[in-house]
Amino acid sequence: MQKVSILSLGCAKNLVHSETMMGLFQQQGYELTEQYDEAEIIIINTCGFVNAAKEESINAILEMAQWKEQGVCKLLVAVGCLVQKYAQELAAELPEVDIFVGTNDYRQIVDIIANHKDEQEIVVHTNWTEESKEGNAPRIVTTPQHYAYLRISEGCDNNCTYCVIPEMQGPYRSKTIEQIKEEAVLLAQQGASELILVAQDTSYYGKDLYGRFALVDLLKELASIPEVRWIRLLYAYPNNFDDEMIDYIASEEKICKYLDIPLQHGDDEVLKRMNRKITVEEIKSLIGKLRSRIPDITLRSTFIVGFPGETEEQYHNLLNFLEEMQLDCVGAFPYSREEGTPANLMDGHLEEDEKEKRAENLMDLQYDTMYRKHEQAIGQRRLVKVDELSPDIPGLLLCRSQGEAPDVDPWILVFEEEDHDYQPGDYVTVEITGLDEYDFVGEIVE
Repeated sequence: MQKVSILSLGCAKNLVHSETMMGLFQQQGYELTEQYDEAEIIIINTCGFVNAAKEESINAILEMAQWKEQGVCKLLVAVGCLVQKYAQELAAELPEVDIFVGTNDYRQIVDIIANHKDEQEIVVHTNWTEESKEGNAPRIVTTPQHYAYLRISEGCDNNCTYCVIPEMQGPYRSKTIEQIKEEAVLLAQQGASELILVAQDTSYYGKDLYGRFALVDLLKELASIPEVRWIRLLYAYPNNFDDEMIDYIASEEKICKYLDIPLQHGDDEVLKRMNRKITVEEIKSLIGKLRSRIPDITLRSTFIVGFPGETEEQYHNLLNFLEEMQLDCVGAFPYSREEGTPANLMDGHLEEDEKEKRAENLMDLQYDTMYRKHEQAIGQRRLVKVDELSPDIPGLLLCRSQGEAPDVDPWILVFEEEDHDYQPGDYVTVEITGLDEYDFVGEIVE
């Protein structure tokens, strides 16, 4: 029985692939271990979205390579997005790696390793498979038992000019509603009361498979699962929201009143150069409609600053947009120049220092907005879920309400009562009583 260790980098979508590989290895009799020094096979699931992610992936490969000398590792494998785009270059520069596997080969990983010979082998698929025709693979969930990420599609058709995802992951490919629900039922039976839907663009779901946007149909099926209490939407692009979607989110109590909508900018000319297919006024109209019909909704978004040709005026248009929209949670990232993208060939690239300065300034302004909005929450009562028990402070519960997603949003910090023994996954009502920098502070009221 060979021991396998998998290091997963990048986003939650990547994590689902890593969890699937773990399930496949376990199904075939391999032993999984988190101890890299004990693993005979080490797999790094890489990310290649921006330059910082590429560097992290390469550094991780080099770090894991040490176990071929210091541990018992016989096979070092790099898989995922970075490999899909740069397989030949990586093979030339990283002789420590025995096998390179592209993005869509992850479900064949056990066979690829079993068939590997002594010579180096490069395996990269560029013919994208349709998972809707393959059925669900086994999976080992590595998040806390009470929530799980549910990937509803692969690839992307948006072709934003700055993005390499279509090249790395191929065209948009929805899984069937039946296939997704089958996996969701299994996750719920294993204890996941919260399902977090992920895709490169969740609001585009079903267009390729059913000829129409079918996210509402999918959500209705998932909401019918008795054990599921919360369903959370991430990566929902603003282009494809219609009244049916908004009304369903408003009316179905299981759908978290929370949306992660990547908007990317607040200036029409920049949005056009990004190929975002939406205008600032359309974005404002959508946000207004969401807040009108779902008054307690939490809106999270991300923005790119320093896009090629971004003028001071366009940057300030973005700041003014954020000041007007008062979004709850915001992330800002300096534009990253990526090979093979149309934006890479555009004129007007800014200096790195200028891009960093603009991102930092935006986040300083957004912090003030967030703090004001958090102050307005003091006195509110919220149903929260205990996410973790603090490893450092006895009795401190790290909680989330519908308004906070794992890993990216603030905690609600709650001290449990002496006569209770709350555990991760328990639900309890709290009153927001104060703030601790980014986090809320709450008291149990039931």
